[in-house]
Amino acid sequence: MPAPNLIFFVVDQWRGDVLGHLGNSAAHTPNLDAWVASSAVSFRHAFIQNPVCTPSRCSFMTGWYSHVRGHRTIYHMLQPDEPMLLRSLKQAGYYVWWGGKNDVVPAQYGFDAFCDFRLSYPDRLCRRDLHSYNDWRGAPDQPGFYSFYAGRLDKPANYPADEPFYFDMDWHTVLSAIDFLADPPTNQPWCLYINISFPHPPYGVEEPWYSLIDRHHLPHRIPAPPSWEGKPAMLTGIYENQNLQSWGEDQWDELRATYYGMCARTDHQFGLLLDRLNKSGLNNSTAIFFFSDHGDFAGDYGLVEKSQNTFEDCLVCVPFLVKPPAWIPIRPGIRDALIELVDFSATVEDLVGLPSTHTHFGRSLLPLIAGDIDTHRTAVFCEGGRIQGEIQAMETLDEKQGRNWLYWPRLEVQHRSDAAHTKAVMCRTAEYKYVYRLYEQDELYDLRSDPQELHNRIADPGLENIRQALKDCVLEFLLGTGDNVPHQLDRR
Repeated sequence: MPAPNLIFFVVDQWRGDVLGHLGNSAAHTPNLDAWVASSAVSFRHAFIQNPVCTPSRCSFMTGWYSHVRGHRTIYHMLQPDEPMLLRSLKQAGYYVWWGGKNDVVPAQYGFDAFCDFRLSYPDRLCRRDLHSYNDWRGAPDQPGFYSFYAGRLDKPANYPADEPFYFDMDWHTVLSAIDFLADPPTNQPWCLYINISFPHPPYGVEEPWYSLIDRHHLPHRIPAPPSWEGKPAMLTGIYENQNLQSWGEDQWDELRATYYGMCARTDHQFGLLLDRLNKSGLNNSTAIFFFSDHGDFAGDYGLVEKSQNTFEDCLVCVPFLVKPPAWIPIRPGIRDALIELVDFSATVEDLVGLPSTHTHFGRSLLPLIAGDIDTHRTAVFCEGGRIQGEIQAMETLDEKQGRNWLYWPRLEVQHRSDAAHTKAVMCRTAEYKYVYRLYEQDELYDLRSDPQELHNRIADPGLENIRQALKDCVLEFLLGTGDNVPHQLDRR
């Protein structure tokens, strides 16, 4: 069979539960829902390997876990001697098109080794990045200053009246990818690597997506735990610093609806891409992956944004949808098997017939996609944090902005001298979640009776056998994936 064309549509910070076809009646994702009904597979239990952008992307682009080569921060990307899926595809003869954010390879080395085309910033009027100014945040001494909530984004008075989009980098990326599909290379297979910044906060979106979400259909928000005593210091510190305890449910609903609206806009953009693909007659020859690098609190536990070393399902479970080319067997619909994002690169290798040149830990999802099997993994893993004294693993505080810095609540906790940023590993099965912490109390949740992870039962004698079995599972995981012996032998 010919080499399939590839589309990797990677979004940023999309929770796995904000999908209509998975039963969330407030989610407006008609294009993804229809795609799963007719052509694609959606994995309900897809788990990332690190709850932060760069480590997660380094993981799914290599099939490695974060600990294999120390990719545990946003400043430690893939080095020239390390594997990277896009480079492997380019070396195999693919034309690789890269649009949107990076967060995976060091910018100082350039992108020529990984792609044939790298989309540049648009030379036209573009919406300002909400990170670049504070006008939308309110007063520093008021609750909500650290909420990341911007709400409806209105076009400025000088914006062209005939412009159909409130243009930003996401629109630029999607529309440029659509242009590519109108006239792609015909003498070689191609790969579109599309990176979307939504729904990463700040939470802000333009009409019609801002008003599209029915606030009354939003699922119940997970409350703050009855006691923070069993929770890690990172989580409790962020909760205190973000200072959102006085917010009412109406305020939380507006924030969550805006986040859902950001997802809805991205679904719309994905639909435009699918439409162009079909009109170009390329759908049958193209494999498409739609997934996120990690999730978002979006109000759960009274928190917003994310954490580097806690593993609530809203952070670590993400959308993962796949459509293979027409000659690969598929049974469209939803799968309940546990999968990891390290399985992404293994699946691409299997689709393309690309021999792996390094030892990695992903497993091809093609048997699950075909419907030949129902189970894939008995446990999934995620990790984060640092060891004490590992200063290079701390994100830098913006000294110029000080406490006005949008991310101050999280970074201030990270820079404390105590164990708040402790290194930790999650082991999650279908029924339990266990977190081993290097310096803090471990966590254990019975997901059958406590799916919201509110009650840490690590000291419950009734779960002692479960705790020990999961701790052994973590040990086996770390021993089995602890390093990577190169396939190329040295001369002696």
